[in-house]
Amino acid sequence: MKSKILSFVLFAIIVASSCQNVSKTAGEVKKSHLPEQKTTSLVNKELIGSAVIYEANIRQYSPEGTLQAFARDIPKLKELGVKIIWLMPIYPISAVKRKATGDKFVSDITDENEKAKYLGSPYAVSDYKKVNPDLGNLKDLQNLVKKAHQNGMIVILDWVANHTGWDHRWIKEHPEFYTRNKKGEITDPLNEDGSSKGWQDVADLNYDNPGLRKAMTGEMKYWLKAAGIDGFRCDVAGEVPVRFWKEAISELRAEKPLFMLAEAWQPDLLKDGLFDACYGWESHFLLADIAKGKKSVIDWDHYMQKIDTVYEPDDIIMNFTSNHDENSWKGTVYETFGNLWEQMAVITYLTKGMPLLYSGQEYGLKHRLKFFEKDLIPKNKGKEYELYRKLGKLKNECKALKGSDLSVKYNRINTNDNKNILAFTRSNGGKTLLFIGNISADNPEIKVDYQGDFTDYMTGKKVLLENQTSLDMEKGNYLILISNN
Repeated sequence: MKSKILSFVLFAIIVASSCQNVSKTAGEVKKSHLPEQKTTSLVNKELIGSAVIYEANIRQYSPEGTLQAFARDIPKLKELGVKIIWLMPIYPISAVKRKATGDKFVSDITDENEKAKYLGSPYAVSDYKKVNPDLGNLKDLQNLVKKAHQNGMIVILDWVANHTGWDHRWIKEHPEFYTRNKKGEITDPLNEDGSSKGWQDVADLNYDNPGLRKAMTGEMKYWLKAAGIDGFRCDVAGEVPVRFWKEAISELRAEKPLFMLAEAWQPDLLKDGLFDACYGWESHFLLADIAKGKKSVIDWDHYMQKIDTVYEPDDIIMNFTSNHDENSWKGTVYETFGNLWEQMAVITYLTKGMPLLYSGQEYGLKHRLKFFEKDLIPKNKGKEYELYRKLGKLKNECKALKGSDLSVKYNRINTNDNKNILAFTRSNGGKTLLFIGNISADNPEIKVDYQGDFTDYMTGKKVLLENQTSLDMEKGNYLILISNN
């Protein structure tokens, strides 16, 4: 339930006894991914298997909007269970065709004060090997990575391989790197029918060109040595030919162990030593539809069965209730999930996969962050911060959740209303976690076909379950129970 912890001491004792620390034996993320090498790295199975990933919107994270300011809060992220920091694009932003608002470019605006407001999209990269001076410099990035490593975290860069900004030097030096339309002109990304995707502020890259593939791999490799980066989140990875990823990732992994996240869902991108993790788009939209009453728990059951057949056991699905796209263009978690936002956040932490926390969620971000302008997230700790702190600690330390891969056991538990009540267990290493949530049942009397001696993780209270034990649980409420064996 959403009740308060009895005391800090009791809470610490409960966590220590019922969710033992993850084993400190380092291992490989995927054997096919990590060839033997001398380079030291924090990327290993232990870290990945117990990680919360944090998407850092540096521009909006602080009043300064700098890497240096963000780095000061790394200890806070550690408190939230964060082990992977994903930096949104840190590169200089194209001035040519810089986006303003609506369909306008900055060049369409005549008022100089109005022009100055628009900073453009960080996904319109003008130079892959530089740091946007608005955010800081290379030394600032190096210091951020160093501090993250000192706190047991890894750092991945957002890599925009599909397109560049219109003032990238390749436009003039290597026009053969780009896609052309029927008139022979370099074009923005297009749909299969030739219509624009709406990303007019960027120029589409053509990966049929071997020179581009080599050059792009070199740009990525630069950051491994220049800043000690631990991997990449690859923007619209499904739009880039698999051939490139096979060539590039193989070369990158020869340098050091990496964590690779694809903004894509295609299982093929996780095969044969390519990406470690992909986006859980389907789970996100499904949870949103369930919260809106458009779908039910039965649909969730079907999804869980589906991923067991579509993905391989060591694949990782990144689950989320928000990210930069969803927040800015679709709405806050409160708009998307309504009163069920908390329960849906809990599910993303407890179900199969790795949970994502987007900048501001920990502080109860209740507005859509501006995408092309400077904005600011709140920094007041409230119930959201405490919730994500507890969930992060649970993800980090509970044996039953150890492992982001699909091989960690997930079992659906029968209830007296399987359409509206979600109950499942996660089990690993002799520990069991039981989640029970009233998604939409009007009857608060919940009965679960399960028995055992548990501790309520959120309150520290003992809970003894026998088959068909009645639980009083209003709509939207939930229990996280940890076995005491």
